[in-house]
Amino acid sequence: MAAVKLYSKLSPFQRVVIALILGILTGIFVGEPAGILEVGGTIYIRLLQMTVLPYVLVSIIGGLGRLDTSMAANIGIKAVKIILFMWLAVMLTLLLLPLAYPTWETSGFFSTSLVTESVKINFVDLYIPSNIFAALSNTIVPAVVLFSLLMGVALITVSNKEPLVHLADNVGDSLQRVASYIATLAPLGIFAIAASAAGTLQPEEMERLQVFLWVYLIAASLLGFVLLPLLVHWATPFSYRELMSVAGEAMITALATGTVLVVLPMIAERCKELLKKHDMECEETESTVDVMVPTAYSFPSTGTLLGLGFILFSAWYVGSPLELEHYPSYVVMGALSAFGSMAVAIPFLLDYYALPADQFQLYLLGSVVTARFATALAALHGFVVTLLVASAVLKRLSWHKMMQAVGLHLGMTAGVMILAGIGLTYLIPYEYTGAKSFEAMRIAIVGEPVSVESSTSREALSEEDQTRQRLDIIRERGTIRLGYTSDSLPYAFHNTQGDLVGFDMEMMHELARDLDIKIELTHVKKIKEQPQMLSDGRLDIVIGGRGITPLRALVVDFSDSYSQHTLGFMVADSMRDKFSSAYKIGMIDGLKLGVLDISYYKKAIQELFPNAELTTIESPRKYFQGKHPEVDAFVYSAEAGFAWAMLYPDYSSVVAKGLKSIAPIGFALPKGQLEFVQFINTWLRLKKESSYQQQVYDYWILGKNPKAKQPRWSVIRNLFGWDI
Repeated sequence: MAAVKLYSKLSPFQRVVIALILGILTGIFVGEPAGILEVGGTIYIRLLQMTVLPYVLVSIIGGLGRLDTSMAANIGIKAVKIILFMWLAVMLTLLLLPLAYPTWETSGFFSTSLVTESVKINFVDLYIPSNIFAALSNTIVPAVVLFSLLMGVALITVSNKEPLVHLADNVGDSLQRVASYIATLAPLGIFAIAASAAGTLQPEEMERLQVFLWVYLIAASLLGFVLLPLLVHWATPFSYRELMSVAGEAMITALATGTVLVVLPMIAERCKELLKKHDMECEETESTVDVMVPTAYSFPSTGTLLGLGFILFSAWYVGSPLELEHYPSYVVMGALSAFGSMAVAIPFLLDYYALPADQFQLYLLGSVVTARFATALAALHGFVVTLLVASAVLKRLSWHKMMQAVGLHLGMTAGVMILAGIGLTYLIPYEYTGAKSFEAMRIAIVGEPVSVESSTSREALSEEDQTRQRLDIIRERGTIRLGYTSDSLPYAFHNTQGDLVGFDMEMMHELARDLDIKIELTHVKKIKEQPQMLSDGRLDIVIGGRGITPLRALVVDFSDSYSQHTLGFMVADSMRDKFSSAYKIGMIDGLKLGVLDISYYKKAIQELFPNAELTTIESPRKYFQGKHPEVDAFVYSAEAGFAWAMLYPDYSSVVAKGLKSIAPIGFALPKGQLEFVQFINTWLRLKKESSYQQQVYDYWILGKNPKAKQPRWSVIRNLFGWDI
């Protein structure tokens, strides 16, 4: 009972903070099993999203519809211009946020989304709904907003509009009540989200979340203490001190309660007092205040738009920062999607820019802090918009000085963000662990690895045995002889334990288990020796992601293709944007490409880029070690390129848009051993149908298997020694 009484005395904000702390502690204590609580967080998120779009619909229609014709004509155009101007200023501010992101080394595994044909955005469907109910059910925020704006404007001239406006107000109030009921579940939802995140996120991910929070707070300070008050101070009769003194109480109240709704009457009252103080009180300005305060509340505020900075952070976080060509769509789509809450806008934009959907969990974790500052900014935004529009109505607003204020703010923001980036780079401890994680991978999909024996050379089979079926000899001998070459990541390479591992080796261990035999390994230094070694029995199979070409097929038999190489470009990180599309590559003067010494692929690359100068590169490692500084990019397998980029994170593997070229991979087998080839093909089909081959691909190419990393540290496992 005492605990219940104590809980009832806590404010909603205190309850949420305590739930956040308890959730983080629970995640740290339990570890990865806390991930099961994610379902609770998902339920809470969906409850939050449930009322957003219906509220946007009725609040915009009601807010605009209550205007009369004369008032709308006098206020409407000025208000629209000012609101759009402020949105643009805030969105331009967001574009400067990446300047503060630390220059950390990052890299990861290949992603199939790089080669999946991107969904073409139908802007007609996105903005113009043929069925508003379908737009609501599919969370198409821009379409809902545009429909609401048109309905609200049309309602202004309707003669008997009061019942509909009254209905919209009642529905809006009802939806707010539903939202307030859901808000009582916030401690439970935040606890589930925090526990799940703290139990499953790696320390490196938590470190990066710090970056978002610090940059957000810096940006919020610049918007709240520079841009918004400066617009009023320079462009209207009101001073900086006057604005901040009357707005301070409303901002603190909004910060404490977590909602702007409770301070709307305060904003209206304080604005009227300021107008009276400067002899600007009249019927027009009073109407402006009465209309703009609730209407501005229905539109995205500075605080709301600031939350969209998470999209830029998320793109940096996953190692694929938004390119300059994405910025115009980010500005437009961000502003329109912000009409809904961030619970709708963030998932929508993550999907729009093909970013991982689970990044939304990170946003929610940080939103316990950011949401409060966003609310305080929203309160200040209400003051600024109302005072600017009121000044414009009396023709006492200077657009020229507003532009000067924005220019000063953007210049100051750029400088502060650059300094913040330098500071965060050195103040937040960060260590790149991608190479260590990759090199520590082991044979791990099914069962234990079979016995492996390595040798620098093998004796050839006798002339008589060379005429026999190779499969019979392998089974009689009890071993299969595998050949591999250097620099065959991620198909065959030595890990930190000295074992030969990789995609192909994982498959070969499974083959050996199925045949109940062992593996004999031989390192082949010269690729040209492989056909003879296969023929005379020193090798039975050559592995290492061997691309199938016509000339190679003349001297060895290949198995059916079990995977593929996607055309990619290995480039220094600073060059990745230049190779992001076929069009951009074609614009590079004096293009110099590095290629492997394979005539079939050389010819294909020369046909794709007839004006390029090709340079033969002996091995990928030499390129990464800087032995070919004259080369702009190394044309290589994208799948293998991502593995190399984990070892050399200053480089990136880029799949250029508009260039979808694929080369099949197969195992090299002895020429003429048709029974052996047929057996291997049958075995590959079995492994494909059983999904084993897909598991191997997911593990070694996509990095999805959790066995590739150590379980998260937790109190219950590492200190108490208990496994859940």
